[in-house]
Amino acid sequence: MSIKIVTDSTSSLSPEIASRFGIEVIPMVVVAGTEQYKDGIEINPPDVFEYFEKTGELCSTTAINYATYVDIFTPLAAENDAVIYISLGSGFSVCYQNAVNASQEFNNVYVIDSENLSSGQGLLVIEAAQMAAAGATLEEMLEKLPQVAKRVEASFILNQLNYMVKGGRCSAVTAMGANLLRIKPSIAVKDGKMGVDKKFRGKYHKALEEYVIDRLKDRTDIRRDKIFLTYSSADEEAVSIARRCIEQYGPFDEVFENTSGCTVACHCGPNTLGVLFIRNE
Repeated sequence: MSIKIVTDSTSSLSPEIASRFGIEVIPMVVVAGTEQYKDGIEINPPDVFEYFEKTGELCSTTAINYATYVDIFTPLAAENDAVIYISLGSGFSVCYQNAVNASQEFNNVYVIDSENLSSGQGLLVIEAAQMAAAGATLEEMLEKLPQVAKRVEASFILNQLNYMVKGGRCSAVTAMGANLLRIKPSIAVKDGKMGVDKKFRGKYHKALEEYVIDRLKDRTDIRRDKIFLTYSSADEEAVSIARRCIEQYGPFDEVFENTSGCTVACHCGPNTLGVLFIRNE
């Protein structure tokens, strides 16, 4: 039975990863002023940051609409026995509901709420592709994937709060206090929503190291088959620190390292870095 796995670009899957696992990625639309661009094709995080620096305004993303989903699903449903679309979490966007509505036009298209974003969503997408490649039945996948979604642990550490302030997710007073105290907050997805998790103090590299250690050290509940090291942008020293900590406090069978999609970039800004993995059952 051929089962095609589909997702959107918020999943932060690089073209190489998507190609390796045979995953179809639908680009989100990124809005910069009056212009619209396809995420990962016509615009990438550096462009988002450049736009903010030049204009002082944030780029934004728009949900994939019903008609686009129908257009994407139509050939895939005809070419495969089944299509599983793993959406950006329903708590973040109406993409999920739009996809559900579009799937009702077909008898072999199924939509799963990732309850996550970025590589948290990407982990579930790869899990689905691996299950399909291993010969799992459609019924097994539809039962297991929502369970795995609840065990995905996604978080990022932020280097600055300018983007959060501009987006109305943080007050200017809070941001000023964080800067004065050299606080680098981490944000995490819990119950399908994103919020501040822990706060780390000090320069960025030191705070980043403490963040990764905090996520991984002495954990016995982490699946060791795969982990994502994902960043909107990061200098080589920062990435090296994260790699070293993952190796020291892992290890993992495979470390996927890639750049986030524009969704994370639009909301969190440059030098946002996260480690994302799946907990044991």
